[in-house]
Amino acid sequence: MAVSVTIDDVAAHAGVSIKTVSRVVNREANVSEKTRNKVMAAIEALNYRPNQAARGLAGRRSYLIGVVYDNISPNYLINLQSGMIETCHAASYGLALCPVAYAETGLVEHVMAWVRHSQVDGVLLTPPLTDCAPLLVALEKAGVPVVLVSSLGAGQVPAVVIDEVEAARQMTLHLIALGHTEIGFIKGPAAHSASQSRYEGFKAALAGAGIAINGAYVVEGRFDFDSGEIAAQRLLKGKRPTAIFASNDDMAAGVLHAAHKLGIAIPEALAVVGFDDTPISRQVWPSLTTIRQPIREMGNHAADLLLQLIAKKVLVEDGSSMVFQHGFELKVRGSSQKTSI
Repeated sequence: MAVSVTIDDVAAHAGVSIKTVSRVVNREANVSEKTRNKVMAAIEALNYRPNQAARGLAGRRSYLIGVVYDNISPNYLINLQSGMIETCHAASYGLALCPVAYAETGLVEHVMAWVRHSQVDGVLLTPPLTDCAPLLVALEKAGVPVVLVSSLGAGQVPAVVIDEVEAARQMTLHLIALGHTEIGFIKGPAAHSASQSRYEGFKAALAGAGIAINGAYVVEGRFDFDSGEIAAQRLLKGKRPTAIFASNDDMAAGVLHAAHKLGIAIPEALAVVGFDDTPISRQVWPSLTTIRQPIREMGNHAADLLLQLIAKKVLVEDGSSMVFQHGFELKVRGSSQKTSI
């Protein structure tokens, strides 16, 4: 039978007090970097895992953070949660998931009841929940630390984002540089702030190039494969665009599927591009030109920021916010290339 490693064992191994080990485990301040590294090395060497229940009773915390989401793109969610889990594991925290329907009646009451029941120490919100002002107000009133992912919300809550507008502008400029002037655009759901931001970037690039927007070439999807295919079927009837910018990879994959069924050669007769650089962008054929949004790293950063807020290592003053902007990268692949257009 394996012998359970205790906090006393870690303290003895590191040559520090039990209190010091506790401070390191709980991510408290007032511990030197040298001592912290020594304790972490002992924890790793002994494979020590703190007792979550005991930690919660001692510190009046659950050592859980929650993720509230309504996003039907599984690739995005898996990447985001992977980064969050990585950070939580390193801090001996758990991650609790709260899936919701943004349009449901009583959304705020549902989420707040879940927060009370799960006793999470803080909450990570993903789009479109990030734009639900009543929910943000309710969480603030309850004193629950919150960090937004991929959205600025109302601008008064810490957020981890990329410049969605500029990223979409760069993607559209890529298509224009290839000779395309008839460009279709598939929006995401209106409730997602990213949908509007990406559309704004698309419009800005066209305006800068002196290209008028063709309203018939702009349709709305739901950020999933099926809606991308349906939108493409509309765009590819009759006179069609020479390029389609789908505002996420799942929808872009749906466009590829529709084009293949219609016998439209990609990229020779139709360029298709997406956004996010999720695994599906490299699994389809031809592989998708897309915007690499560092989703896993953003999840990692958002969870770390939330843990710092919980530990009061960083403070948010009333009326102010912290915005951490990550970089993006245009990944050119087989679905778009130089044409004779």
